[in-house]
Amino acid sequence: MKYYIATSLSRITAHHMVRDALKIRGHEISYDWTLHGSVKSVSKERLREVAALELDAVSEADFVVVLLPGGNGTHLELGFAIARGKRVFLHSEDSLVFELGPQTNAFYHHSNITRLICPLADIGTTVNSLLQQPAMLL
Repeated sequence: MKYYIATSLSRITAHHMVRDALKIRGHEISYDWTLHGSVKSVSKERLREVAALELDAVSEADFVVVLLPGGNGTHLELGFAIARGKRVFLHSEDSLVFELGPQTNAFYHHSNITRLICPLADIGTTVNSLLQQPAMLL
């Protein structure tokens, strides 16, 4: 299956860990934005190009993995994945992110979201196992 990983640019190491774990389980990344890194200072044309590439990759993916914490782009990709009806695996090692209060987000609780609270190293195994089960509809 194809997947996309959304997270902050500062979390490239986490991105690579999850990417590699999913790859060895036979999944294919739809677009690896870490290969070009930040393009905020390149040009407005490049920003438009990368925005299109990333949203196309979310559209092409069978599922999306979102690694928290994430920035504005991460949350935009999360919303786009929800709007496209994608199965989303939302990860945080801190369960408080999902509790009621100012630290959470209503979209973290959308019915297309599967919240994962586990060590980063377990995401590949956990996601692969969950993909074998049908998504639950609320």
